[in-house]
Amino acid sequence: MKKPNAKERILETAAGLFFQRGYSGVGINEIIEKAGTAKASFYQHYPSKESLCEAWLKSVHEKSEAFAETLLGGPGSASEKAAAYFEHLERLLVESGYRGCPYSNTGALSVEKSPGICRQIRLHKESTRRRFRQIAALAIADPAEAELVGDTLFVLQSGAMGEAQNLRETWPVEVARRAAVALLER
Repeated sequence: MKKPNAKERILETAAGLFFQRGYSGVGINEIIEKAGTAKASFYQHYPSKESLCEAWLKSVHEKSEAFAETLLGGPGSASEKAAAYFEHLERLLVESGYRGCPYSNTGALSVEKSPGICRQIRLHKESTRRRFRQIAALAIADPAEAELVGDTLFVLQSGAMGEAQNLRETWPVEVARRAAVALLER
């Protein structure tokens, strides 16, 4: 298997560190050392730690979008799609040791002076909200009501993820899944 190039190694290394310890808990020198690359190589690919974080959040977003498109394009009712989304979320939380949402975690660590990072966070959150609205529209004919239910599903997901992270337990996601299904089957 081919060894990843310097840009990929830097991004993979930063992804793991940012996810585990948070954006502000990781320094450029540590990323460079653990990626096994030179400082000049780092700056050739990423002009700043902020640009590297933006690239990481963008890569996480792309994976999330691929999952959502597969889910939305696949078979099943709106409630089955919502249930599958929450089951996927539960698996991700358990596999990551309950690290929670990389966007919420990064945003909570004072990125006020990082407009590019804020832009990536907003883009992902708005996309997730839109996906839940799409799921709701599969079950609800009235567009305004579908938007409201979709927004409710988004808030259920966000709250469940945060509480699962805080408590290091899956029950908040299970409760949110049941509530989402009930909303869509009413």
